[in-house]
Amino acid sequence: MDLFEPLRFTFMQDALLVGSVIAAMCAMLSCFLILKGWSLMGDAISHAVLPGIVLAYIAGLPLALGAFTSGLLCAVSTGFIKQNSRIKEDTVMGVVFTGLFAFGLVIFSRTASDLHLDHILYGNILGITKQQRLESFFMGGGIFAIIALLRRDLLLICFDPAQAKVLGLRERFLNYLLLSLLSLAIVVALQAVGIILVVAMLVTPGCIAHLWTDRFDRMLLIAIGSAVASTVVGIFISYHIDGATGACIVLTQALAFAGSLLFAPKYGIFGAARRKNGA
Repeated sequence: MDLFEPLRFTFMQDALLVGSVIAAMCAMLSCFLILKGWSLMGDAISHAVLPGIVLAYIAGLPLALGAFTSGLLCAVSTGFIKQNSRIKEDTVMGVVFTGLFAFGLVIFSRTASDLHLDHILYGNILGITKQQRLESFFMGGGIFAIIALLRRDLLLICFDPAQAKVLGLRERFLNYLLLSLLSLAIVVALQAVGIILVVAMLVTPGCIAHLWTDRFDRMLLIAIGSAVASTVVGIFISYHIDGATGACIVLTQALAFAGSLLFAPKYGIFGAARRKNGA
């Protein structure tokens, strides 16, 4: 069996390239979400984009625009309800995103179209078009640039919001900016792994890196490296076993997390045990 046979095909080359860009983008955001405690927010927004996609299709607008608007609506609505009620944030997210997702399913079922729900739910990275490839590079590059420019400010509001207020940072603006970047990243990642699996790409890389280090710069590098490696390996595996590509990518990430949980020298189960015995 030729392990590198997939590289002979243009569509596989495109999948590897676009998948790596999306993986790196999601991994970078994942680190901020882990520190901020917003892991469920990625899940909420990824499900809430469905009605925006369907409404954009009905209106003849770009699907990405509808998905971004719907995802941002979910994030803003969650924040508004939390600030104006006694309900906790995780409960609000559960109500908002399930409601929006159900609304999307209803209008999708009532809309005659050639829009395939399977591609929205599970992604279609092997069928990436030239336009989608350019959109991924453009929007992914924009997210990278904004995070690189505001990395320290975003890190501070995630790690120590009280100190951010003391320093005069615009905490509300930065929070909504992070939510906007998250919504945009989900729109980009949808075409690769779909609504259901995109949350794994936004959570798992940060969890892996968090087990290996306490330093944020190293955390970013480990998260991006593990995400890109998992994506490449997952795509190769999906080709050779003829499996669902998005699922193979996420499963590879899950295995990397399991290995890190056991063997990471900093906070892995066995690593912590060795340190304790050594002490």
